[in-house]
Amino acid sequence: MEKTATGKILKGVGGLYSVRLLGDDVLPKGSVIQCRARGSFRHEHITPLPGDTVTLLYDDRAKPISEAGGAAAGFVIDGIGERRNALIRPPVANLDYLFITMASAAPSPILTTVDKLIAIAEFNRIEPVIVVTKNELKPDYAEELVTLYSLCGFSCFSVSAVEGDGIQPLDRFIAEHLGGKTAAFAGASGIGKSTLMNRLFPHLSLSTSEISRKIERGRHTTRLVELFPLSESSDSGYIADTPGFSMLDFARFDFFDKEDLPTTMREFLPYIGQCRYTKCSHTKEEGCAILDAVRQGTIPPSRHASYAELYDTLKQKKKWT
Repeated sequence: MEKTATGKILKGVGGLYSVRLLGDDVLPKGSVIQCRARGSFRHEHITPLPGDTVTLLYDDRAKPISEAGGAAAGFVIDGIGERRNALIRPPVANLDYLFITMASAAPSPILTTVDKLIAIAEFNRIEPVIVVTKNELKPDYAEELVTLYSLCGFSCFSVSAVEGDGIQPLDRFIAEHLGGKTAAFAGASGIGKSTLMNRLFPHLSLSTSEISRKIERGRHTTRLVELFPLSESSDSGYIADTPGFSMLDFARFDFFDKEDLPTTMREFLPYIGQCRYTKCSHTKEEGCAILDAVRQGTIPPSRHASYAELYDTLKQKKKWT
């Protein structure tokens, strides 16, 4: 007998998906089952992603996909709900928050890379949250980074996962904002992202690795995206661990065009439309309201420097026809 159910994809490996059921139709709400997707998705060039809400088709006459793999008998992903957003690398869908992590030192942050990730999040209507880790190494610089991004309108936190400093305010933010939402932590290798997540969510028991002192880069300990429910409730929030910044290719993938870039810098928004020239690129023109705001200290110079570099990258991107 065929039945339908709904669920949320937690992870996918080799075409086998772990799906958390959201209703009581077939199995108890909150149950996690393994299943495959119907073959027609390949012909439609659609790939189910962690974070997708899916429709499951259940036939209790079907045989298990794999006795050894433990896949539930009769389940198949039959449909994918409407996506609010989807990132290609790392592959994850329907994010509400992106916790962008960087270290105050070891390794020192590359702000253009941080701002690139913020721009991608903003364009996809994902709320960026800035987290500066390892504040015990360079406390003054950690505070400088928090001040910089707070000025731009972002929620910012300075923490030490090792010493526990700043963890409580971040923990409160998560408790107050992530109910029913999906969030990811993203950051370069070696900045203590997994260590921080283990401190915030002890039940996850994520793997961590020590940073290479020689090259100030760490090995990627996270190789796939996996969502973790924050509670046993079916409408709980979810946290995803994702690979580092190097997995985001800003130029190769068509995130957006140079004309869209100014709107991904939220501190630019009050000045857009106030420039002397209608087609102002906001990079070097006379009478540019954004450049005036940079000179007056309203917009941080580092953010405009990132904008100019990203604008140049997007200007060179070929448009596919």
